[in-house]
Amino acid sequence: MFKTRGHDQLIEVPLNNQYYMSMPLEIIYQDEYIIAVNKPQALLSVPGLGPDKQDCLISRLEKFIPEAKVVHRLDCYTSGIMLFAKGIEMQRALSRIFHDRKIHKQYVAVVRHWFDENEGVIKFPMRCDIDNRPHQIVDYEHGKSAITYWEILQRKDHMVRLLLKPETGRTHQLRVHCAAMGHPIIGDGLYGNDGVKQPRMLLHAENLAFIHPVTSEEMDLSARCEF
Repeated sequence: MFKTRGHDQLIEVPLNNQYYMSMPLEIIYQDEYIIAVNKPQALLSVPGLGPDKQDCLISRLEKFIPEAKVVHRLDCYTSGIMLFAKGIEMQRALSRIFHDRKIHKQYVAVVRHWFDENEGVIKFPMRCDIDNRPHQIVDYEHGKSAITYWEILQRKDHMVRLLLKPETGRTHQLRVHCAAMGHPIIGDGLYGNDGVKQPRMLLHAENLAFIHPVTSEEMDLSARCEF
């Protein structure tokens, strides 16, 4: 069943995960070349290893749009906007945009504390911890360049709301960078579990801006943040 609201479409998809008895796929934008979806938190972007990790965003989307192709990923516990291509040629075109850093990404995150400044940049090189996958670590000798710009959105009730703008796209980059600054993202059990149970990790991919590879239109797509 489709529920259409302008460019937004809500697709009712049957779920295997009992934790989410009803979780519609929210299509933010769609044309004949691309699809943008608001990924729920706690849902894999692509299939994982093992039969219990086959339910994911792309598999659900393919049930309604068989030609949908993955372009990039979000962590399982990160919500927000994901861009998909329709067909292999468009997948190559969009992948090139990501590779060439011609797409601008913005995330919202909440941490318990931050610094007095209102904006800044984090430049901690990163690599995978090969002895503790999928954990990523800061490594100044062997790590790859990782750059995140940040701005303060709000300071309230001993918590700080951040706007994070990654220039690079390393695995777990925002989570590692916040933790390396001494202020991990709230709810991040991998890099900053403070012993306080949280319903979710407070990290959301809010916005993607890029030039449409076919129409040359300036695209500015946003996914609502629920926290």
